[in-house]
Amino acid sequence: MTRRVAITGIGVRAPGGAGRKEFWDLLTSGRTATRRITFFDPGPFRSQIAGECDFDPVREGLTPQQIRRMDRAAQLAVASAREAVADSGLEFADADPHTIGVSLGSAVAAATSLENEYLALSDSGRNWLVDYDYLSPHMFDYLTPAVSAGEVAWTVGAEGPVTMVSDGCTSGLDAIAHACRLIREGTTDIMIAGASDTPITPIVVACFDAIKATTPRNDEPERASRPFDRSRNGFVLAEGSAILVLEELQSARRRGAHVYAEISGYATRLNAYHMTGLKPDGREMAEAIRVALAESRTAADAIDYVNAHGSGTKQNDRHETAAFKRSLGEHAHRVPISSIKSMVGHSLGAIGSIEIAACALAIDQGVVPPTANLREPDPECDLDYVPLTAREQRVDTVLSVGSGFGGFQSAMVLRRPEGAER
Repeated sequence: MTRRVAITGIGVRAPGGAGRKEFWDLLTSGRTATRRITFFDPGPFRSQIAGECDFDPVREGLTPQQIRRMDRAAQLAVASAREAVADSGLEFADADPHTIGVSLGSAVAAATSLENEYLALSDSGRNWLVDYDYLSPHMFDYLTPAVSAGEVAWTVGAEGPVTMVSDGCTSGLDAIAHACRLIREGTTDIMIAGASDTPITPIVVACFDAIKATTPRNDEPERASRPFDRSRNGFVLAEGSAILVLEELQSARRRGAHVYAEISGYATRLNAYHMTGLKPDGREMAEAIRVALAESRTAADAIDYVNAHGSGTKQNDRHETAAFKRSLGEHAHRVPISSIKSMVGHSLGAIGSIEIAACALAIDQGVVPPTANLREPDPECDLDYVPLTAREQRVDTVLSVGSGFGGFQSAMVLRRPEGAER
């Protein structure tokens, strides 16, 4: 019998809130958490806005040693993991540590600390010959992405498989999928899975400026992210983290755990086409959706809500609209679809896990989050993209999709387990 995977704990650190509840309140109210960048002077850049987390590591209970050792992305991941573990009610000390694993995703890993160290070492780029005495003793931790996954493993005492997944903007979704596979095959019983990214640094902002992927709408930070709107002109960069506790479903039920949702299907595809470009027909995303639905044994017309990638770039939103029509048929015109990036921005590798957290909460709470700032729908994006206001409705099955530079396309299906009521 195939083992099934339940979400029993959720921890989130995202723009506009310090935890899971604040995150969900922001989404369901339709508020946005994007603002002018405060971490450095953004004046020289084309795009000067972002979704920043109001994150205080001291208030989160991290020690001075941990704060010095860990990059900001690792700090967000550890804080999110602690919240998820507490939410799950699991007693990790009583579990066999070899049956507990970690699967963490990130696109740019310790970009914040790497850039800070370079600036200190070179005196903000003034010196070609540098004095290595200024280099942090924790530089190796910043250079090696897997260290963040190790930090989360130490937090929960996991001694099973520990993995870092880094494939751009689908990293968070794919890291959760990897964790599900390990539980299904019996390698682990419990997985701590999700992603964390803190890309709001001058070098990352400059990278997206160079390809004009981010919006230059600097005079309206709170209205700058406009997925599926006729006036959209790029995404808003953001940071954040979401970590889930995943368990084998029957084990979770035996201990009386609260099950937010079951992860029932997943697939990923690549378009082998262009580093940043997308084919307008959405064929590869549609194929990922088709296979995820088949693995879930879910009919297209059973989907109650679609969490879109919805980055707010011209080509992405057209590509997704075509993919939904191709994979869901006529149901694409009936099902509510929305993008939470309109409220919390695009946190690169972390956003997939943040969106899965939102999908699980949509099932649990019976609310579909809106697409903020969608005031003038693009005629080419002619589906129900839930403009401005959340909708209360029963949500039993959710499809979430992710799209990343390099052509990565991933899809995941979540559903309410039989007999579970909110």
